[in-house]
Amino acid sequence: MALRSASQIMIRLFVVVVCAVATWLCSFGFADEAAPESKPVAVKKPVAVKSSKKIELRKELFAGTVMLLQDALKKRDIKVADEMKLQAVLETKSGELIPIAADWRGRAFFQDQKLRDRPVEIVGYRRPGVPYLQALVVYFFNRKGEREEFDYWCDICAIPMYEIKDCECCQGPSRHRYRPAKLPDYLFRQKAAKKPSPKVQAISTEKPLSPKKLAP
Repeated sequence: MALRSASQIMIRLFVVVVCAVATWLCSFGFADEAAPESKPVAVKKPVAVKSSKKIELRKELFAGTVMLLQDALKKRDIKVADEMKLQAVLETKSGELIPIAADWRGRAFFQDQKLRDRPVEIVGYRRPGVPYLQALVVYFFNRKGEREEFDYWCDICAIPMYEIKDCECCQGPSRHRYRPAKLPDYLFRQKAAKKPSPKVQAISTEKPLSPKKLAP
């Protein structure tokens, strides 16, 4: 009798264990089907759109006197350290100070003292948001007040240069060259198409300014 009871208990325990295992296996299988393995989603990086529209740089005529910034500020009772003494600026007729970029054409104003403190006209442009004037053509005035285009010239090689240095070809000396010239026609065409910005001292007249100092 006792053996029969023990056998029945063992059978019941076995059945309970089998049912529990079966239930666990079923639930595991269903969970896998319900939640399939997720694959990483590739995130596309935003493509930068390049604007095909180029900024049109408008050439203008700037007139005044080139001087060193330290001297220009001293005239305005602003004392600055020597770190600013080498910056060349154009003081316009209205008194505005426009810094000159020391690029291929404007570098001469930093190097050559003879180009400063005398009436000058510069054809150039300023980029949006940038205060620096980039010079393209430089004009001075002779003793008669006539406009002359300026560059450096080697008489041996007959080539122009745009900064004070020996000839790039023969390594010989170069000199100042002044040639009678008129203002470029595109300045007048631009004026007819669009009036210059009031923030920029732009002059577009064929009549030269009265020089304060005579050209050497």
